[in-house]
Amino acid sequence: MNTSQLILGCLTAFFVVLLATPSLIKVAKMKHLVDEPGDARKLHKRSVPTIGGIIIFSSIIFSYSLWFPDVDTGSVSLHGALKEFKYIVASLILLFFIGVKDDIIGTSPAKKLMAHFIVEFILVLMGGIQIKGMHGLFGIQEIPEWARILLSVFVYIVVVNAINLIDGVDGLAAGIGFIISGFFATWFVFTGNGPMALLALILAGALAGFLLFNFSPARIFMGDSGSLTIGCIISVLVMSMIETPEKNIPEFLKGHSVPVLAMAILVYPLVDTLRVFFVRAVRGQSPFSADKNHLHHRLLSLGLKHKGTVLVLYSYNILVVLAAFAFGFLQPTLAFFLSLGVAVGLAGMMFVFKPKQP
Repeated sequence: MNTSQLILGCLTAFFVVLLATPSLIKVAKMKHLVDEPGDARKLHKRSVPTIGGIIIFSSIIFSYSLWFPDVDTGSVSLHGALKEFKYIVASLILLFFIGVKDDIIGTSPAKKLMAHFIVEFILVLMGGIQIKGMHGLFGIQEIPEWARILLSVFVYIVVVNAINLIDGVDGLAAGIGFIISGFFATWFVFTGNGPMALLALILAGALAGFLLFNFSPARIFMGDSGSLTIGCIISVLVMSMIETPEKNIPEFLKGHSVPVLAMAILVYPLVDTLRVFFVRAVRGQSPFSADKNHLHHRLLSLGLKHKGTVLVLYSYNILVVLAAFAFGFLQPTLAFFLSLGVAVGLAGMMFVFKPKQP
């Protein structure tokens, strides 16, 4: 797959979002498809449209279909790429409709859960998008088939929920998604996986365009239709990255633990979600109950505004990836614990200072 196709895919997604979002904002306000302030957990002070996911999803599907390769590309055969393409698109469409319904009139937890089960079946079992080995992490190489399925389903659930849970400050989920997709795109370009590089770059382009309207002060929110779309794509990217064949990895990356790098790329959503779930469990609350215990709430309590909060968290994610890359030539398990130490240490620094008094 040539570089021009990748660039055109990214630019197409960017300009579709850039040009279509103003009209979507206007329609959303006319039809009162907005999130009103008032709830104690809500950080915005005015009505904001909540259906930005519509344009994120549309731009991704349009751009991915338009620029998807029609010949063998690099290390990936056309047959294998087309198989993944149809299952990814089918999953995104299902999640999109569930998300839109939830954004507009609400969706019951049971229906959401059923949709996730169907998507897991499509991606993991039908599409074969699975994690089949750990590349020496914790001494594990290949894993049995039943464990592959359980691990892959677990990864999907964690990633989708993590992206959804961090969508609480203007520009946070979109910006973190942009950073994550940028790292994945870089990996797939260097390893010759054109279709996955295209998907990552299209996601990055769509989110870059959306950030122009979602960065503080936000003119539109992505809603569940957006966060579910982003989470699903990122779960596919992370599993595909871990399953990169050794022979396709360039010399300067050989020796790095691919699972450790993949987890580092997802560090902020993972750390924030696991921390929140742990705090809720200790307090005897449901892990899915809403509260104000996220890292972005902590930074806001220190006196930072939305812009400062998201810039700190963007930097946090990037720094942990750079640390994991620096530890990459070490034994995989040691690299994991060192990277984890950096991630926890940097996150802990957010709790050193006392919150400002209201």
